[in-house]
Amino acid sequence: MNFFDELQAATAREREALFSVPVIREALAGEVSLEGYRAFLVQAYHHVRHTVPLMMACGARLPSRLEWLRGAVCEYIDEEYGHERWILNDIAACGGDAEQVAGSQPTLPIELMVAYLYDLIARGNPVGLFGMVNVLEGTSIALATQAAGTIQKSLGLPETAFSYLSSHGSLDQDHMVTYRKLMNRLEDEDDKAAVIHAAKVVYQLYTEMFRGLPRAVPVTVNEVRHATC
Repeated sequence: MNFFDELQAATAREREALFSVPVIREALAGEVSLEGYRAFLVQAYHHVRHTVPLMMACGARLPSRLEWLRGAVCEYIDEEYGHERWILNDIAACGGDAEQVAGSQPTLPIELMVAYLYDLIARGNPVGLFGMVNVLEGTSIALATQAAGTIQKSLGLPETAFSYLSSHGSLDQDHMVTYRKLMNRLEDEDDKAAVIHAAKVVYQLYTEMFRGLPRAVPVTVNEVRHATC
């Protein structure tokens, strides 16, 4: 089994937990409130604005044996630069206060996720950052390709409110093709273990972020019972 497939198998339970969160199931069905969509964009802003700094820190700490991976990081930085501004524009387009968001704090799961990734790069194995890439780009592909158009129609928002989500459908699909090739070039077992572990951590924190988003569908009695068990 190549490493990309090994990574998907090793994180299957965490991925299933993420996509079983009610708000994501509802989003894939086009059932999202304006409040919920804005809240998603706010949290997206707070982690996307760290993508380039994280990649720069990762590239600086990669060992010389992974020079080929450093080159890929440089390309990724160039492609991702400025995407947090797309999100602020989307927030403004759906009636939010982009300036207020830019000065706000993330929810705890996103704050912990970003802090964990910086610490991983600084004190652990920087290759582990690619576990984050697996989670965030895989999730954005699903939301962009399966939900963006339906959400836009149901909320009656302009296309300018979906520049981040819609663009990441095709963009992240291209990234995942490259990502698969990069991960399959990894040979060191410690590098592979770092990617798997980081992916598991990010999946869990990202799942908690989605659990905290406002829902368009009323919470059922069974869901309340499940949450309190």
